[in-house]
Amino acid sequence: MSAPHLDVEQVELANRAFYEAMEQGDFETLSGLWLTPADVGVDEEFHDPAETGVISCVHPGWPVLTGRGEVLRSYALIMANTEYIQFFLTDVHVSVTGDTALVTCTENILSGGPAPDGDELGPLVGQLVVATNVFRRTSDGWKLWSHHGSPVLTESDEDEGDDSPT
Repeated sequence: MSAPHLDVEQVELANRAFYEAMEQGDFETLSGLWLTPADVGVDEEFHDPAETGVISCVHPGWPVLTGRGEVLRSYALIMANTEYIQFFLTDVHVSVTGDTALVTCTENILSGGPAPDGDELGPLVGQLVVATNVFRRTSDGWKLWSHHGSPVLTESDEDEGDDSPT
């Protein structure tokens, strides 16, 4: 087992690599950052690795996705439909216990799609999401086991839903 401060640094690097792969639209790198059935001892000869419920993901507003097939398909869809995305992570906290690591953070997301006329980038939209990323140590380093993102309601979001008389 490695020193605790090295584990934290390695998990921070793995977490950063996850968000960088998203920003760059690098599906191959992103796929390699997630646990595979072989990483946890599932015999792929008898189980379809795409459907084995090894990993899970919850995007804001989505149902829980389980298995490499569902999770990676969701990222492929997001990448295909997002022209630009950038993550500014704040409030990052890393906790490592044995071969499991927990990262909590706030994703300050700036994203945009194509403009209606298709020539340039459309309007940029900001969003706050609190995220929990769970990593597991493998022989190839730390890999994502689960990602859960929940939207943060802003003051204007709360005002829009307020039906009380003024």
